[in-house]
Amino acid sequence: MTLAPAKSPPPRLARAIVQRTRGRNHGPVTRLMSPSDFGEILKPFVFLDLFDHEGAPFNGPLHPHSGIATLSYVSEGAVSFVGPDNVKGTLAAGGVEWMQAGRGMWHGGGLDKTGRTRGFQLWIALPPELELGPTVSIYQAPGDVQEDGPARVLLGSYGSASSALASPSPINYLAVRLKAGERWRYEPPTGHTVLWIAIASGVLSAPDELRHGDLAAFEPSSNAVEFEALTDTEFVLGSAAPHKHDLVLGYYSVHTSPDALRDAEAHISAIRKRLVQEGRL
Repeated sequence: MTLAPAKSPPPRLARAIVQRTRGRNHGPVTRLMSPSDFGEILKPFVFLDLFDHEGAPFNGPLHPHSGIATLSYVSEGAVSFVGPDNVKGTLAAGGVEWMQAGRGMWHGGGLDKTGRTRGFQLWIALPPELELGPTVSIYQAPGDVQEDGPARVLLGSYGSASSALASPSPINYLAVRLKAGERWRYEPPTGHTVLWIAIASGVLSAPDELRHGDLAAFEPSSNAVEFEALTDTEFVLGSAAPHKHDLVLGYYSVHTSPDALRDAEAHISAIRKRLVQEGRL
């Protein structure tokens, strides 16, 4: 009897990158994602800003949001914040600011010290049951952000680490640092068919080469992705179950319907009147 040669297992196919961008620069801020482009294919992720400022300190004005949550992550330097209840403080490198705007809130911030400050601000669309809900404001010190291997868990969970923040929908958001030559594999949770990566520094293979300032969207799938650092590299990665709702936009707001947007904008205007009376605007 002749034995047939053993068959080798089929090669594992890489999860393809379907779109990539370097965004649009506005001074020290690069908008990598907005609802009119990548936000529509990556929702609930709807805006992503990469900020990189070196110079004198400054204070940003108070401004409103509704219908979204914002997560600000500082990778170098420190930022100041002014919360909805006029709470003021400083967020150090490795820290997280979480603002779930709900029906509407105002906040602000800036830089306290001269020097370089880098990081990301992500906007997440809220589901209908939360978009007109209460405001949530949480500031996490660097030591409160859990890690698993090279990944800091900013939202959701990965491996043995979990974020203390209550995610508004099934979402993972990780900040990852790899040394040159290191490999790291991300296995998304069941149902997380949305996946993207943005490079803060260095060069990475995914397996397409990605560099500082790139954002890449992967094909809708539940497959894992393997990353190899070609140089020392920092990046953020988001995965999620798709947001199955329209994106109805205001100037500072994202909602699922025109009625919800009108309700929230009226609430924001009422808060503005109070802030003017208090001398904060």
